[in-house]
Formats: sequence, C-alpha cells, structure tokens
Amino acid sequence: MPLSRVKPEQYEDLLADKVARVTDMMRRFDAPSPEVYRSPATGFRMRAEFRMWHDGDELDYVMFRREDRKTPIPVTDFPIACETIQRLMPALLSALKANTLLRQKLFQVEFLSTLAGESLITLVYHRKLDEEWQTAAQQLRENLQQLCGELSVIGRSRKQKLVVGKEWVWEALDINGETYRYQQYEQAFTQPNASVNTRMIGWACQQAANLDGDLLELYCGNGNFTLPLSRHFRQVIATELSKTSIRAARENILANGVDNISMIRLSAEEVTQAMNGEREFRRLAELPKALQDFDLQTLFVDPPRAGLDEATAGMAVRFPAIIYISCNPHTLAGNLDQLCLTHDIENFALFDQFPYTDHMECGVLLRKKATEANTADHFN
Repeated sequence: MPLSRVKPEQYEDLLADKVARVTDMMRRFDAPSPEVYRSPATGFRMRAEFRMWHDGDELDYVMFRREDRKTPIPVTDFPIACETIQRLMPALLSALKANTLLRQKLFQVEFLSTLAGESLITLVYHRKLDEEWQTAAQQLRENLQQLCGELSVIGRSRKQKLVVGKEWVWEALDINGETYRYQQYEQAFTQPNASVNTRMIGWACQQAANLDGDLLELYCGNGNFTLPLSRHFRQVIATELSKTSIRAARENILANGVDNISMIRLSAEEVTQAMNGEREFRRLAELPKALQDFDLQTLFVDPPRAGLDEATAGMAVRFPAIIYISCNPHTLAGNLDQLCLTHDIENFALFDQFPYTDHMECGVLLRKKATEANTADHFN
C-alpha cells in the first residue's frame, strides 16, 4: 500500500466507500445491513517489514510501488504502525548506521509487536552470521529494550537463524471481559490489526452464544478465535496445517487453561475427507472419542484469500450453523453462491482490518433454511 494513500482526515469517507461496495456485492444474498467495525485511523498495525537500502554510508527503510519494483521509496514516517514500532524504527536505524557489523549485507527488517508490550525485530541478511554478530545483536537488544516492555532480536540468513531472547512474543486480548494470552511466533501468521481483531473475535463469540452442540474449526492458526469460542461449546475440534501455528495453538490452550479443545494437524481438504468418510487419518486417534461421536452442529472457518474449495464448501452445507470470517469479499461471495442454497445469512459484519486499502474483512452467520432443517444431514 502506497503511504500516499494514508490520509487519516479522510478515513471515514474511505471506509464508507468500502462499506458501500461490499454491501452492494452481498445484496444478492439478502444479507441484512452490516454491523461495521472501524479501525483506529493511525497506529493500528502490529507488524511491519521493510527492505533496507544501502547507499554509501546512508541506510534507509524503503518500500516499492507495485508498478515499479526497482525504484526505492524511503520510509521516514510510518503512521499506520503501532506506537511501539514507531518508536523502534528510528532508534534501530540509528543503531544500524553506527554499527558496520550489524548493517553489513542487511537485506530486510521485520517488526512484530503486541498490545501486551512485547516486541521482536528480525534482521534478514545476505551473509552468514556468527558469534560476533550475536554479541552485537545482544548489545542492540539491550540498547533498544527501554523503548518497549520486552524485546527480542532474531538474525536470519540462508539456512540460518540466531535468536537473541525469544522467537515469539506474548499477546493479551480482552474479549467480552476475559483476557486471553497468545504466543505469536516470529514469521508465523498473526492478525496485523489487534484492535479490529479483538472486535472480530468478540463478534464471532456473539454469534456463537446461542448455538448448540460441538464446534468444528478449520484454519485455526494459533487459536486466535478458538480460545474465546471454546467458552460457548461443549467440545471443539480445531484443525490447522501449519506446524508452527499448531505448536503455538497447543501452547496457548495450556496458557489459558482451556480443557475442551482438541487440536489436530489436518488441512481443510483432509478434514473434508475425514468428515465424508473417504479417508481415515491416524492423527484423529488423538481425539478423546471417535469423530462421529461428536455432536458437530457448528462450523467456524477463517480461510485464506482463496476462500473454501468446492469440496469443503460442500461439506460445510451439512452444518446447521456456519460462522464464516473472510479476508476476501469476492471469494466469500463465490462460496455464498453455494452455501446460500441451503442456508440464510442471519448476521453480517464488516471489519476494517486494512484501512486505506481496498481490502475488507467480512463476517457472516449462516443458519440452515427452515425448508432444509427437517432433512438436515449434519454430523452427529
């Protein structure tokens, strides 16, 4: 996103335009008027990454325009980043300029911060790192520590990763009066806008409050939605393919003292095959009981931008209730062409996760049509 598009004084108008476009796209599904969840106009991103540009003794954070990948645009101010990242950026740049060892063949810098006050900086190099680098990185960490609650530094190069501190940060989110702690690993997926993420989780929990039975979740990540949603169901089966995310999710379950979640490493395609009885997976032996013995009446999905594949959408229609969080209204609409043959959209929400871009996060609660309910083929 070009920084020239960041115009806080125009935020409300830009948001209204996006809301109108997505609402119009959803009109053919008879969706109710959306609840709209705004983002802070500035200081909302908890992640940021920049290429580093070397020009003699000069060193800059840079970005590139999509239409011109060769001309660097120096970044001297990044108002969409959270306050901690905005404090760290100039201090880190000054430290790198003053240290030949740390800046040598430095290619990229990544920041990860949390509302809980922890931060992590990743320095990516085109050279091998050694003990001398690690000593310099430790001093860098100590010098920057005063700018945030807790700081770690990671150095990466080809087939190499050196950790000074930890390879994760702890996040704490307040959801409906309860605080949930999340371990977020470096370079693993996390929601970039913590304020809007909190509202998305809260909305999902409101939809779940009146639902029955057990929950199946696909694409659970580090348990971002899983942990709060588990309070509303007897049992939860949460699935994810990424090994790093599964590891974080299991640690987060323990950290939050939740005892009704079964975490299984399966892709959405594999879950569909298991639910349809097409394949058996040894990993399902980790469940406390057989898959068919769960009273799975609600499906929660937060898929990647491509949305649900046709087979998974076909499996989804057998659930009485579906809570669908989407980062791409276009693929959501494609899935709804199939899902709305059997389900109605009961609630609809828009979350401005990415201000000043065309992206809009959507949430829909789908309930089985009355004409379908009597012949429901849901899993039990």
